[in-house]
Amino acid sequence: MAAALVTLVIAGCGAGPELPPIPEGIPPGPGAVIPVIDLDGPGRTALQLRNWASEQSGTGISSVALEAYGYAAAVMGRAKPECGIGWTTIAGIASVESRHGTHGRSGLDDDGTVRPPIVGIALDGSPGVALIRDTDGGALDGDDVNDRAVGPLQFIPETWKRWGVDANGDGVADPQNIDDAALTAARYLCASGGDLTSEPGWQKALLTYNQSNSYLLTVRHRAAAYSVGRRV
Repeated sequence: MAAALVTLVIAGCGAGPELPPIPEGIPPGPGAVIPVIDLDGPGRTALQLRNWASEQSGTGISSVALEAYGYAAAVMGRAKPECGIGWTTIAGIASVESRHGTHGRSGLDDDGTVRPPIVGIALDGSPGVALIRDTDGGALDGDDVNDRAVGPLQFIPETWKRWGVDANGDGVADPQNIDDAALTAARYLCASGGDLTSEPGWQKALLTYNQSNSYLLTVRHRAAAYSVGRRV
Protein backbone atom coordinates (compact mmCIF):
# COMPACT_ATOMS: atom_id res chain seq x y z
CA MET A 1 0.00 0.00 0.00
CA ALA A 2 2.79 2.46 0.95
CA ALA A 3 4.70 1.70 -2.26
CA ALA A 4 1.58 2.28 -4.32
CA LEU A 5 0.98 5.64 -2.66
CA VAL A 6 4.59 6.71 -3.32
CA THR A 7 4.20 5.75 -6.97
CA LEU A 8 1.04 7.82 -7.30
CA VAL A 9 2.66 10.85 -5.65
CA ILE A 10 5.73 10.65 -7.90
CA ALA A 11 3.60 10.19 -11.00
CA GLY A 12 1.50 13.21 -10.10
CA CYS A 13 4.40 15.57 -9.36
CA GLY A 14 5.18 16.32 -12.98
CA ALA A 15 1.60 16.50 -14.17
CA GLY A 16 0.26 19.97 -14.88
CA PRO A 17 -3.23 21.08 -15.88
CA GLU A 18 -4.41 19.54 -19.11
CA LEU A 19 -4.14 22.01 -21.96
CA PRO A 20 -7.17 22.57 -24.18
CA PRO A 21 -6.82 21.19 -27.71
CA ILE A 22 -5.99 23.64 -30.47
CA PRO A 23 -9.17 24.06 -32.53
CA GLU A 24 -9.24 23.14 -36.19
CA GLY A 25 -10.83 25.08 -39.00
CA ILE A 26 -10.69 28.50 -40.63
CA PRO A 27 -10.99 31.17 -39.45
CA PRO A 28 -9.34 30.69 -36.05
CA GLY A 29 -11.43 31.65 -33.03
CA PRO A 30 -11.56 35.29 -31.85
CA GLY A 31 -10.14 34.48 -28.41
CA ALA A 32 -10.88 36.20 -25.11
CA VAL A 33 -13.47 38.96 -25.40
CA ILE A 34 -11.97 42.44 -25.40
CA PRO A 35 -13.52 44.69 -22.73
CA VAL A 36 -15.11 48.00 -23.67
CA ILE A 37 -12.60 50.85 -23.52
CA ASP A 38 -12.44 54.49 -24.59
CA LEU A 39 -11.01 54.06 -28.08
CA ASP A 40 -10.51 57.81 -28.41
CA GLY A 41 -8.75 58.35 -25.12
CA PRO A 42 -5.56 60.41 -24.94
CA GLY A 43 -2.08 58.98 -25.32
CA ARG A 44 -1.53 55.24 -25.68
CA THR A 45 -5.15 54.18 -25.29
CA ALA A 46 -4.20 50.51 -25.71
CA LEU A 47 -2.87 50.72 -22.14
CA GLN A 48 -6.48 50.47 -20.94
CA LEU A 49 -6.25 46.78 -21.85
CA ARG A 50 -3.44 46.02 -19.40
CA ASN A 51 -5.60 43.95 -17.03
CA TRP A 52 -7.17 42.06 -19.93
CA ALA A 53 -3.73 41.40 -21.42
CA SER A 54 -2.41 40.15 -18.09
CA GLU A 55 -5.22 37.59 -18.01
CA GLN A 56 -3.93 36.16 -21.32
CA SER A 57 -0.47 35.40 -19.91
CA GLY A 58 -0.86 31.73 -20.82
CA THR A 59 -0.29 32.67 -24.45
CA GLY A 60 3.29 33.68 -23.72
CA ILE A 61 2.73 37.04 -25.43
CA SER A 62 3.84 40.19 -23.60
CA SER A 63 1.18 42.52 -22.23
CA VAL A 64 2.39 45.38 -24.42
CA ALA A 65 1.94 43.30 -27.58
CA LEU A 66 -1.44 41.91 -26.50
CA GLU A 67 -2.67 45.41 -25.75
CA ALA A 68 -1.75 46.43 -29.29
CA TYR A 69 -3.57 43.47 -30.85
CA GLY A 70 -6.65 43.94 -28.70
CA TYR A 71 -6.80 47.66 -29.38
CA ALA A 72 -6.44 47.13 -33.14
CA ALA A 73 -9.28 44.60 -33.19
CA ALA A 74 -11.47 46.89 -31.08
CA VAL A 75 -10.86 49.88 -33.35
CA MET A 76 -11.74 47.83 -36.43
CA GLY A 77 -14.80 46.48 -34.62
CA ARG A 78 -16.10 50.04 -34.55
CA ALA A 79 -14.75 51.24 -37.89
CA LYS A 80 -15.59 48.11 -39.92
CA PRO A 81 -17.85 45.83 -37.87
CA GLU A 82 -18.55 43.74 -40.96
CA CYS A 83 -14.89 42.67 -41.01
CA GLY A 84 -14.95 40.88 -37.66
CA ILE A 85 -11.18 40.58 -37.32
CA GLY A 86 -10.07 38.92 -34.09
CA TRP A 87 -7.02 39.92 -32.08
CA THR A 88 -5.88 36.32 -32.42
CA THR A 89 -5.36 36.71 -36.17
CA ILE A 90 -3.16 39.77 -35.67
CA ALA A 91 -1.25 37.92 -32.97
CA GLY A 92 -0.78 34.90 -35.23
CA ILE A 93 0.77 37.05 -37.94
CA ALA A 94 2.98 38.94 -35.49
CA SER A 95 4.18 35.66 -34.05
CA VAL A 96 5.30 34.42 -37.45
CA GLU A 97 6.76 37.73 -38.57
CA SER A 98 8.77 38.74 -35.51
CA ARG A 99 7.84 36.70 -32.42
CA HIS A 100 5.80 39.69 -31.26
CA GLY A 101 8.58 42.20 -31.75
CA THR A 102 11.32 40.09 -30.18
CA HIS A 103 13.09 38.82 -33.28
CA GLY A 104 16.86 38.61 -32.90
CA ARG A 105 18.04 41.02 -30.23
CA SER A 106 14.92 43.18 -30.39
CA GLY A 107 12.37 43.83 -27.68
CA LEU A 108 9.38 46.05 -26.94
CA ASP A 109 9.58 49.20 -24.88
CA ASP A 110 6.63 50.10 -22.65
CA ASP A 111 5.33 52.42 -25.38
CA GLY A 112 5.32 49.57 -27.92
CA THR A 113 8.39 50.67 -29.84
CA VAL A 114 10.73 47.93 -31.07
CA ARG A 115 14.36 48.43 -30.12
CA PRO A 116 16.59 47.84 -31.94
CA PRO A 117 14.44 48.19 -35.05
CA ILE A 118 13.56 45.04 -36.99
CA VAL A 119 14.62 45.22 -40.64
CA GLY A 120 14.32 42.30 -43.04
CA ILE A 121 16.58 41.11 -45.81
CA ALA A 122 17.00 43.07 -49.03
CA LEU A 123 14.27 42.20 -51.52
CA ASP A 124 16.80 41.91 -54.31
CA GLY A 125 15.46 39.01 -56.36
CA SER A 126 17.82 36.42 -54.90
CA PRO A 127 16.58 32.80 -55.07
CA GLY A 128 13.32 32.60 -53.15
CA VAL A 129 13.25 36.37 -52.57
CA ALA A 130 11.00 38.90 -54.30
CA LEU A 131 12.53 41.75 -56.29
CA ILE A 132 11.32 45.14 -55.06
CA ARG A 133 13.37 48.19 -55.93
CA ASP A 134 13.65 50.99 -53.39
CA THR A 135 10.48 53.06 -52.97
CA ASP A 136 11.34 55.32 -50.04
CA GLY A 137 14.95 56.40 -50.54
CA GLY A 138 15.88 54.19 -47.59
CA ALA A 139 13.90 56.33 -45.14
CA LEU A 140 12.26 53.39 -43.35
CA ASP A 141 14.61 50.51 -44.08
CA GLY A 142 18.01 52.18 -44.53
CA ASP A 143 18.34 50.71 -48.05
CA ASP A 144 18.18 53.01 -51.07
CA VAL A 145 18.65 50.17 -53.57
CA ASN A 146 16.00 47.62 -52.63
CA ASP A 147 13.10 47.69 -50.21
CA ARG A 148 13.17 45.65 -46.99
CA ALA A 149 10.28 44.67 -44.75
CA VAL A 150 10.31 46.58 -41.48
CA GLY A 151 8.88 46.36 -37.98
CA PRO A 152 7.12 43.69 -35.95
CA LEU A 153 4.47 43.11 -38.65
CA GLN A 154 7.03 43.32 -41.50
CA PHE A 155 5.62 45.94 -43.86
CA ILE A 156 7.46 46.96 -46.99
CA PRO A 157 7.82 50.76 -47.24
CA GLU A 158 5.43 51.13 -50.18
CA THR A 159 2.64 49.33 -48.32
CA TRP A 160 3.32 51.31 -45.17
CA LYS A 161 3.13 54.57 -47.09
CA ARG A 162 -0.39 53.69 -48.20
CA TRP A 163 -1.76 52.02 -45.08
CA GLY A 164 0.35 53.16 -42.13
CA VAL A 165 -1.57 54.73 -39.25
CA ASP A 166 -0.78 56.28 -35.87
CA ALA A 167 -2.42 54.16 -33.17
CA ASN A 168 -0.62 55.31 -30.02
CA GLY A 169 -1.41 58.99 -30.22
CA ASP A 170 2.11 60.33 -30.69
CA GLY A 171 1.34 61.88 -34.08
CA VAL A 172 3.65 59.57 -36.04
CA ALA A 173 2.82 56.42 -38.03
CA ASP A 174 5.82 54.26 -37.16
CA PRO A 175 6.16 50.69 -38.51
CA GLN A 176 8.57 49.97 -35.64
CA ASN A 177 5.82 50.62 -33.08
CA ILE A 178 3.64 47.59 -32.40
CA ASP A 179 0.50 49.68 -31.78
CA ASP A 180 0.82 51.41 -35.14
CA ALA A 181 1.83 48.21 -36.91
CA ALA A 182 -1.00 46.11 -35.43
CA LEU A 183 -3.72 48.59 -36.38
CA THR A 184 -2.20 49.02 -39.83
CA ALA A 185 -2.20 45.25 -40.31
CA ALA A 186 -5.82 45.04 -39.18
CA ARG A 187 -6.87 47.77 -41.63
CA TYR A 188 -5.00 46.07 -44.46
CA LEU A 189 -6.46 42.64 -43.68
CA CYS A 190 -10.02 43.94 -43.48
CA ALA A 191 -9.67 45.80 -46.76
CA SER A 192 -8.18 42.71 -48.40
CA GLY A 193 -10.54 40.02 -47.13
CA GLY A 194 -13.79 41.77 -46.34
CA ASP A 195 -15.55 39.42 -43.93
CA LEU A 196 -12.83 37.73 -41.89
CA THR A 197 -15.38 35.67 -39.98
CA SER A 198 -15.84 33.61 -43.15
CA GLU A 199 -13.36 31.04 -44.44
CA PRO A 200 -13.03 32.63 -47.92
CA GLY A 201 -12.58 36.13 -46.49
CA TRP A 202 -9.96 35.08 -43.93
CA GLN A 203 -8.01 33.08 -46.49
CA LYS A 204 -8.06 35.93 -48.99
CA ALA A 205 -6.81 38.39 -46.37
CA LEU A 206 -3.95 36.14 -45.29
CA LEU A 207 -2.89 35.31 -48.84
CA THR A 208 -2.87 39.02 -49.66
CA TYR A 209 -0.59 39.60 -46.68
CA ASN A 210 1.70 36.76 -47.75
CA GLN A 211 1.09 34.62 -50.84
CA SER A 212 1.99 31.32 -49.22
CA ASN A 213 -0.32 28.50 -48.16
CA SER A 214 2.21 27.25 -45.61
CA TYR A 215 2.33 30.76 -44.12
CA LEU A 216 -1.47 30.83 -43.93
CA LEU A 217 -1.59 27.47 -42.14
CA THR A 218 1.11 28.48 -39.66
CA VAL A 219 -0.70 31.70 -38.82
CA ARG A 220 -3.97 29.77 -38.47
CA HIS A 221 -2.39 27.28 -36.07
CA ARG A 222 -0.85 29.95 -33.85
CA ALA A 223 -3.98 32.13 -33.85
CA ALA A 224 -6.09 29.09 -32.97
CA ALA A 225 -3.74 28.27 -30.09
CA TYR A 226 -4.02 31.83 -28.76
CA SER A 227 -7.80 31.60 -29.04
CA VAL A 228 -7.83 28.99 -26.26
CA GLY A 229 -5.07 30.59 -24.20
CA ARG A 230 -2.20 28.36 -25.31
CA ARG A 231 1.33 29.38 -26.19
CA VAL A 232 3.10 28.17 -29.33
